[in-house]
Amino acid sequence: VNLALDIMGGDKAPSAGIEGALDAHVQLPENTHITLVGDESIILNYVSDNLPKKFSICHAPEKITMADKASRIIKTKPDSSIVKGLKLVKQQKADAFISAGSTGAVMATALLLLGRIEGVLRPALGAYIPTNMGGKILCDVGANPEVKPYHLLQFAVMASYHLEHIEGFINPKVGLVNIGEEPNKGNELYQETYKLLGQYLPNFIGNVEGRSLLTSEARVLVCDGFVGNTVLKFAESWINIFSEEINDRIKEKVTYKIGAALMKPVFNSLKKQYDYEEHGGTPLLGVNGVCIIGHGSAGAKSIKNSIFVAKKCVEEKFVENTHKSIKKFIAEKN
Repeated sequence: VNLALDIMGGDKAPSAGIEGALDAHVQLPENTHITLVGDESIILNYVSDNLPKKFSICHAPEKITMADKASRIIKTKPDSSIVKGLKLVKQQKADAFISAGSTGAVMATALLLLGRIEGVLRPALGAYIPTNMGGKILCDVGANPEVKPYHLLQFAVMASYHLEHIEGFINPKVGLVNIGEEPNKGNELYQETYKLLGQYLPNFIGNVEGRSLLTSEARVLVCDGFVGNTVLKFAESWINIFSEEINDRIKEKVTYKIGAALMKPVFNSLKKQYDYEEHGGTPLLGVNGVCIIGHGSAGAKSIKNSIFVAKKCVEEKFVENTHKSIKKFIAEKN
Protein backbone atom coordinates (compact mmCIF):
# COMPACT_ATOMS: atom_id res chain seq x y z
CA VAL A 1 0.00 0.00 0.00
CA ASN A 2 1.40 3.39 -1.03
CA LEU A 3 -0.21 6.46 0.56
CA ALA A 4 0.41 10.04 -0.60
CA LEU A 5 0.16 12.53 2.26
CA ASP A 6 -0.26 16.29 1.74
CA ILE A 7 2.23 17.90 4.12
CA MET A 8 1.41 21.50 3.18
CA GLY A 9 -2.37 21.45 3.74
CA GLY A 10 -4.15 22.47 6.93
CA ASP A 11 -3.88 25.11 9.63
CA LYS A 12 -1.11 23.21 11.44
CA ALA A 13 0.98 22.35 8.39
CA PRO A 14 3.64 21.20 7.93
CA SER A 15 4.32 19.97 11.48
CA ALA A 16 0.99 18.13 11.92
CA GLY A 17 1.42 16.13 8.72
CA ILE A 18 5.02 15.17 9.37
CA GLU A 19 4.45 14.29 13.03
CA GLY A 20 1.28 12.36 12.16
CA ALA A 21 3.13 10.36 9.51
CA LEU A 22 6.00 9.58 11.89
CA ASP A 23 3.54 8.49 14.59
CA ALA A 24 1.67 6.28 12.11
CA HIS A 25 4.70 4.61 10.56
CA VAL A 26 5.68 2.72 13.73
CA GLN A 27 2.26 0.99 13.64
CA LEU A 28 2.21 0.32 9.90
CA PRO A 29 3.36 -2.98 8.36
CA GLU A 30 6.51 -3.11 6.24
CA ASN A 31 4.53 -3.18 2.99
CA THR A 32 2.98 0.25 3.63
CA HIS A 33 4.81 3.19 2.08
CA ILE A 34 4.10 6.89 2.68
CA THR A 35 4.98 9.59 0.15
CA LEU A 36 5.27 13.00 1.80
CA VAL A 37 4.03 15.55 -0.73
CA GLY A 38 5.29 19.07 -0.11
CA ASP A 39 8.28 21.39 -0.18
CA GLU A 40 11.28 19.07 0.14
CA SER A 41 13.44 21.58 2.02
CA ILE A 42 10.72 22.14 4.63
CA ILE A 43 10.18 18.40 5.08
CA LEU A 44 13.91 17.73 5.47
CA ASN A 45 14.16 20.51 8.06
CA TYR A 46 11.76 18.48 10.20
CA VAL A 47 13.08 14.97 9.65
CA SER A 48 16.74 15.88 9.02
CA ASP A 49 18.58 12.74 7.93
CA ASN A 50 16.20 10.41 9.76
CA LEU A 51 13.65 9.81 7.02
CA PRO A 52 12.24 6.32 7.68
CA LYS A 53 12.68 3.65 5.01
CA LYS A 54 8.92 3.54 4.51
CA PHE A 55 8.93 7.22 3.43
CA SER A 56 9.78 9.09 0.26
CA ILE A 57 9.33 12.74 -0.75
CA CYS A 58 7.46 14.20 -3.72
CA HIS A 59 8.67 17.79 -4.09
CA ALA A 60 5.74 20.23 -4.34
CA PRO A 61 7.01 23.78 -3.74
CA GLU A 62 3.89 25.80 -4.61
CA LYS A 63 1.59 26.84 -1.78
CA ILE A 64 -2.18 27.22 -2.14
CA THR A 65 -3.64 30.34 -0.52
CA MET A 66 -7.16 31.55 0.25
CA ALA A 67 -6.90 33.82 -2.81
CA ASP A 68 -6.54 30.85 -5.19
CA LYS A 69 -9.70 29.77 -6.99
CA ALA A 70 -10.32 26.10 -6.16
CA SER A 71 -11.49 25.12 -9.65
CA ARG A 72 -8.31 26.52 -11.27
CA ILE A 73 -5.68 25.09 -8.91
CA ILE A 74 -4.71 22.44 -11.43
CA LYS A 75 -3.69 25.19 -13.89
CA THR A 76 -2.52 27.98 -11.59
CA LYS A 77 -0.65 25.81 -9.04
CA PRO A 78 0.42 22.62 -10.88
CA ASP A 79 3.32 22.12 -8.45
CA SER A 80 1.16 22.35 -5.32
CA SER A 81 0.91 19.41 -2.93
CA ILE A 82 -2.77 18.82 -3.75
CA VAL A 83 -2.24 18.61 -7.52
CA LYS A 84 0.95 16.55 -7.33
CA GLY A 85 -0.47 14.22 -4.70
CA LEU A 86 -3.63 13.50 -6.69
CA LYS A 87 -1.54 13.01 -9.84
CA LEU A 88 0.31 10.23 -8.01
CA VAL A 89 -3.05 8.49 -7.52
CA LYS A 90 -4.06 9.08 -11.15
CA GLN A 91 -0.72 7.66 -12.34
CA GLN A 92 -1.18 4.68 -9.98
CA LYS A 93 2.00 5.59 -8.13
CA ALA A 94 -0.08 5.97 -4.97
CA ASP A 95 -3.15 4.06 -3.83
CA ALA A 96 -4.67 6.95 -1.87
CA PHE A 97 -4.27 10.67 -1.18
CA ILE A 98 -4.74 12.30 2.23
CA SER A 99 -5.10 16.06 2.79
CA ALA A 100 -6.25 18.50 5.45
CA GLY A 101 -5.88 21.35 2.96
CA SER A 102 -8.51 23.39 1.14
CA THR A 103 -11.59 21.17 0.79
CA GLY A 104 -12.70 23.00 -2.34
CA ALA A 105 -9.29 22.64 -3.97
CA VAL A 106 -9.05 18.93 -3.14
CA MET A 107 -12.55 18.26 -4.42
CA ALA A 108 -12.19 20.22 -7.65
CA THR A 109 -8.78 18.72 -8.43
CA ALA A 110 -9.88 15.18 -7.55
CA LEU A 111 -12.88 15.51 -9.85
CA LEU A 112 -10.73 16.79 -12.72
CA LEU A 113 -7.89 14.28 -12.31
CA LEU A 114 -9.63 11.15 -11.03
CA GLY A 115 -13.13 11.65 -12.39
CA ARG A 116 -16.33 10.17 -11.02
CA ILE A 117 -17.08 6.53 -10.37
CA GLU A 118 -19.26 5.26 -13.21
CA GLY A 119 -22.91 5.90 -12.38
CA VAL A 120 -22.22 8.58 -9.77
CA LEU A 121 -23.81 11.90 -10.69
CA ARG A 122 -22.03 13.97 -8.06
CA PRO A 123 -19.28 13.21 -5.54
CA ALA A 124 -20.21 14.00 -1.95
CA LEU A 125 -18.39 14.86 1.23
CA GLY A 126 -19.41 13.28 4.51
CA ALA A 127 -18.40 14.12 8.06
CA TYR A 128 -18.08 11.54 10.81
CA ILE A 129 -20.17 12.57 13.83
CA PRO A 130 -19.26 10.89 17.15
CA THR A 131 -22.16 10.19 19.54
CA ASN A 132 -22.74 8.21 22.74
CA MET A 133 -24.20 5.39 20.61
CA GLY A 134 -21.31 5.22 18.17
CA GLY A 135 -20.59 7.19 15.03
CA LYS A 136 -22.84 8.66 12.36
CA ILE A 137 -22.07 10.21 9.00
CA LEU A 138 -23.57 13.52 7.89
CA CYS A 139 -23.64 13.83 4.10
CA ASP A 140 -23.26 16.22 2.32
CA VAL A 141 -21.35 18.83 4.33
CA GLY A 142 -20.48 21.43 1.74
CA ALA A 143 -19.60 19.90 -1.61
CA ASN A 144 -23.12 20.23 -3.02
CA PRO A 145 -25.11 23.23 -1.74
CA GLU A 146 -27.65 22.79 -4.55
CA VAL A 147 -28.92 19.29 -5.29
CA LYS A 148 -31.79 17.30 -6.73
CA PRO A 149 -33.62 14.44 -4.99
CA TYR A 150 -31.76 11.74 -6.93
CA HIS A 151 -28.41 13.22 -5.84
CA LEU A 152 -29.43 12.86 -2.19
CA LEU A 153 -30.52 9.29 -2.86
CA GLN A 154 -27.07 8.48 -4.23
CA PHE A 155 -25.41 10.23 -1.27
CA ALA A 156 -27.37 7.93 1.03
CA VAL A 157 -26.25 4.83 -0.89
CA MET A 158 -22.56 5.84 -0.88
CA ALA A 159 -22.55 6.98 2.75
CA SER A 160 -24.26 3.75 3.82
CA TYR A 161 -21.59 1.71 2.07
CA HIS A 162 -18.83 3.73 3.75
CA LEU A 163 -20.36 3.39 7.20
CA GLU A 164 -20.92 -0.35 6.83
CA HIS A 165 -17.66 -1.45 5.23
CA ILE A 166 -15.16 1.08 6.58
CA GLU A 167 -16.64 1.92 9.98
CA GLY A 168 -18.20 -1.48 10.65
CA PHE A 169 -21.87 -0.57 11.22
CA ILE A 170 -24.00 -3.33 9.68
CA ASN A 171 -26.99 -2.21 7.61
CA PRO A 172 -27.00 1.39 8.93
CA LYS A 173 -30.34 3.17 9.03
CA VAL A 174 -30.79 6.31 6.91
CA GLY A 175 -32.50 9.53 7.98
CA LEU A 176 -33.28 12.71 6.03
CA VAL A 177 -32.33 15.90 7.89
CA ASN A 178 -35.46 18.06 7.86
CA ILE A 179 -37.44 20.68 9.80
CA GLY A 180 -39.96 18.13 11.06
CA GLU A 181 -40.59 14.40 11.26
CA GLU A 182 -43.75 14.30 9.14
CA PRO A 183 -43.41 13.18 5.47
CA ASN A 184 -44.80 16.48 4.14
CA LYS A 185 -42.27 18.67 5.98
CA GLY A 186 -39.69 20.79 4.20
CA ASN A 187 -39.59 22.28 0.73
CA GLU A 188 -40.29 20.44 -2.52
CA LEU A 189 -36.73 19.09 -2.70
CA TYR A 190 -36.99 17.40 0.68
CA GLN A 191 -40.53 16.13 0.15
CA GLU A 192 -39.52 14.49 -3.15
CA THR A 193 -36.34 13.11 -1.58
CA TYR A 194 -38.41 11.60 1.24
CA LYS A 195 -40.47 9.70 -1.34
CA LEU A 196 -37.38 8.46 -3.21
CA LEU A 197 -35.58 7.30 -0.07
CA GLY A 198 -38.70 5.52 1.13
CA GLN A 199 -39.17 3.85 -2.25
CA TYR A 200 -35.63 2.56 -2.80
CA LEU A 201 -33.97 2.22 0.62
CA PRO A 202 -35.45 -0.40 2.98
CA ASN A 203 -33.34 1.01 5.83
CA PHE A 204 -34.79 4.54 5.51
CA ILE A 205 -36.50 5.58 8.78
CA GLY A 206 -37.85 9.00 7.76
CA ASN A 207 -37.11 12.62 8.59
CA VAL A 208 -34.77 13.57 11.43
CA GLU A 209 -35.10 16.97 13.09
CA GLY A 210 -32.12 18.99 14.27
CA ARG A 211 -32.76 18.15 17.92
CA SER A 212 -32.64 14.42 17.13
CA LEU A 213 -29.53 14.29 14.94
CA LEU A 214 -27.35 12.81 17.68
CA THR A 215 -29.99 10.61 19.32
CA SER A 216 -32.00 9.14 16.44
CA GLU A 217 -31.36 5.57 15.31
CA ALA A 218 -30.30 6.85 11.88
CA ARG A 219 -26.55 6.51 11.35
CA VAL A 220 -26.58 8.04 7.86
CA LEU A 221 -27.92 11.60 7.95
CA VAL A 222 -28.59 12.90 4.44
CA CYS A 223 -28.93 16.57 3.46
CA ASP A 224 -27.75 19.10 0.91
CA GLY A 225 -24.34 20.70 1.39
CA PHE A 226 -25.76 24.01 2.59
CA VAL A 227 -27.67 22.41 5.47
CA GLY A 228 -24.88 19.95 6.27
CA ASN A 229 -22.14 22.55 6.41
CA THR A 230 -24.25 24.80 8.63
CA VAL A 231 -25.00 21.94 11.04
CA LEU A 232 -21.35 20.88 11.14
CA LYS A 233 -19.95 24.37 11.75
CA PHE A 234 -22.55 25.08 14.44
CA ALA A 235 -21.71 21.83 16.24
CA GLU A 236 -17.99 22.61 16.14
CA SER A 237 -18.48 26.14 17.48
CA TRP A 238 -20.83 24.97 20.24
CA ILE A 239 -18.36 22.34 21.46
CA ASN A 240 -15.54 24.91 21.55
CA ILE A 241 -17.66 27.49 23.38
CA PHE A 242 -18.91 24.91 25.90
CA SER A 243 -15.36 23.70 26.62
CA GLU A 244 -14.09 27.24 27.14
CA GLU A 245 -17.04 28.06 29.40
CA ILE A 246 -16.42 24.98 31.56
CA ASN A 247 -12.74 25.88 31.93
CA ASP A 248 -13.58 29.48 32.87
CA ARG A 249 -16.15 28.40 35.48
CA ILE A 250 -13.76 25.88 37.06
CA LYS A 251 -11.30 28.70 37.77
CA GLU A 252 -13.88 30.70 39.75
CA LYS A 253 -13.70 28.73 43.01
CA VAL A 254 -11.32 26.38 44.77
CA THR A 255 -14.13 23.87 45.31
CA TYR A 256 -14.79 23.85 41.56
CA LYS A 257 -11.10 23.11 40.93
CA ILE A 258 -11.17 20.23 43.40
CA GLY A 259 -14.34 18.88 41.81
CA ALA A 260 -12.79 19.20 38.35
CA ALA A 261 -9.71 17.29 39.50
CA LEU A 262 -11.93 14.46 40.75
CA MET A 263 -13.89 14.52 37.49
CA LYS A 264 -10.79 14.57 35.28
CA PRO A 265 -11.09 10.89 34.21
CA VAL A 266 -14.70 11.55 33.14
CA PHE A 267 -13.72 14.70 31.21
CA ASN A 268 -10.86 12.86 29.50
CA SER A 269 -13.14 9.98 28.53
CA LEU A 270 -15.73 12.34 27.04
CA LYS A 271 -13.06 14.33 25.22
CA LYS A 272 -11.67 11.17 23.66
CA GLN A 273 -15.16 10.02 22.63
CA TYR A 274 -16.15 13.27 20.92
CA ASP A 275 -12.78 14.54 19.68
CA TYR A 276 -12.62 14.51 15.85
CA GLU A 277 -8.85 13.99 16.17
CA GLU A 278 -9.57 10.46 17.37
CA HIS A 279 -11.23 9.54 14.10
CA GLY A 280 -9.37 11.28 11.30
CA GLY A 281 -10.68 12.21 7.87
CA THR A 282 -13.40 10.76 5.68
CA PRO A 283 -13.25 9.66 2.03
CA LEU A 284 -14.56 11.86 -0.74
CA LEU A 285 -17.49 9.73 -1.88
CA GLY A 286 -17.97 9.03 -5.57
CA VAL A 287 -14.57 9.93 -7.04
CA ASN A 288 -12.61 7.28 -8.91
CA GLY A 289 -9.79 7.03 -6.39
CA VAL A 290 -9.29 6.99 -2.63
CA CYS A 291 -9.12 10.59 -1.44
CA ILE A 292 -9.30 11.27 2.31
CA ILE A 293 -10.21 14.80 3.39
CA GLY A 294 -9.27 15.78 6.93
CA HIS A 295 -10.37 18.65 9.12
CA GLY A 296 -8.65 21.95 8.33
CA SER A 297 -7.40 22.28 11.91
CA ALA A 298 -6.29 18.63 12.10
CA GLY A 299 -3.37 17.94 14.41
CA ALA A 300 -0.85 15.11 14.30
CA LYS A 301 -3.25 12.58 15.87
CA SER A 302 -5.96 13.31 13.31
CA ILE A 303 -3.46 13.00 10.44
CA LYS A 304 -2.22 9.70 11.86
CA ASN A 305 -5.78 8.37 12.04
CA SER A 306 -6.50 9.65 8.52
CA ILE A 307 -3.59 7.53 7.31
CA PHE A 308 -5.19 4.45 8.87
CA VAL A 309 -8.56 5.35 7.29
CA ALA A 310 -6.87 5.61 3.88
CA LYS A 311 -5.08 2.29 4.35
CA LYS A 312 -8.35 0.56 5.25
CA CYS A 313 -10.12 2.09 2.22
CA VAL A 314 -7.39 0.70 -0.05
CA GLU A 315 -7.43 -2.75 1.56
CA GLU A 316 -11.23 -2.93 1.49
CA LYS A 317 -11.24 -1.90 -2.20
CA PHE A 318 -13.44 1.05 -1.31
CA VAL A 319 -13.67 2.58 -4.80
CA GLU A 320 -14.32 -0.72 -6.60
CA ASN A 321 -16.96 -1.77 -4.10
CA THR A 322 -18.63 1.64 -4.08
CA HIS A 323 -18.89 1.25 -7.86
CA LYS A 324 -20.48 -2.19 -7.41
CA SER A 325 -22.86 -0.77 -4.81
CA ILE A 326 -23.97 2.06 -7.12
CA LYS A 327 -24.20 -0.29 -10.12
CA LYS A 328 -26.35 -2.74 -8.14
CA PHE A 329 -28.55 0.10 -6.90
CA ILE A 330 -29.08 1.46 -10.44
CA ALA A 331 -29.91 -2.05 -11.72
CA GLU A 332 -32.46 -2.60 -8.95
CA LYS A 333 -33.95 0.84 -9.53
CA ASN A 334 -34.45 0.10 -13.21
